[in-house]
Amino acid sequence: MLRVAVPNKGSLSEQAAAMLREAGYRQRRDPRELVLADQDNGVEFFFLRPRDIAVYVGAGTLDCGITGRDLLLDSGVEADEVMSLGFGRSTFRFAAVPGSVRGLADLQGRRVATSYAGLVKDYLASHGVEASVVRLAGAVETAVQLGVADVIADVVETGTTLRAAGLEIFGDPILTSEAVLIRRTGAGENAAVDVLIRRLQGVLVARQYVLMDYDVRVELVERACAITPGLESPTISSLRDTEWAAVRAMVRRDVTNQVMDDLWALGARGIIVTGIHACRL
Repeated sequence: MLRVAVPNKGSLSEQAAAMLREAGYRQRRDPRELVLADQDNGVEFFFLRPRDIAVYVGAGTLDCGITGRDLLLDSGVEADEVMSLGFGRSTFRFAAVPGSVRGLADLQGRRVATSYAGLVKDYLASHGVEASVVRLAGAVETAVQLGVADVIADVVETGTTLRAAGLEIFGDPILTSEAVLIRRTGAGENAAVDVLIRRLQGVLVARQYVLMDYDVRVELVERACAITPGLESPTISSLRDTEWAAVRAMVRRDVTNQVMDDLWALGARGIIVTGIHACRL
């Protein structure tokens, strides 16, 4: 049975569970449940702290897991990112008192407070900067005010919390993170893992695309297909009225209305959009 680690709480847990359900796997109903066996799909899910997942996967205790890219890199374990999952996005940045630091080079000899010590140490080393990294377990925004650090490095969403603490972001992002599926480095072929990957890829495509059907005059088919090229090629079907053809193509969800406008302006009619629940490409 395939053993998969899943975050046990927070938004990462909720979004991972939603994606796995869409992929056809059972998920827990009770948040206190720590292990769930999906006998029909041959998978056993273990609900763990997101920060611990990379450790278990890297040790080979579990076959694969879902965690954040930042947590994977910070762990320093022998595990690799297999695929990104499109949710839980965040940006990791440096912040300091306005005017106290101009750029990365100014961190030389400074104290940097963070909850991601491994990640920050590797980043600084890769840029030739020697600084003292102060590991904190929780929020780091007050580290400068309390005198334990000169700079902080943390996950930034809107920056509101940092501004409230009298800090401002500087320099390039350390990392752009999101939820990822990970496996132990050097892990061999596993058919069950391949099935999981294909199912998750199918969910990602289904979330990003819709099916669009429309009728268009035969002489306009080529121009219409240029608007809706699909993933490989649109499906063209004959209609009873031989002067018209029916076209079906996959279209990115985020441009659906613009594509419909363009088709209508071209002369297409009977434009219908259908959601995709699952797919294999």
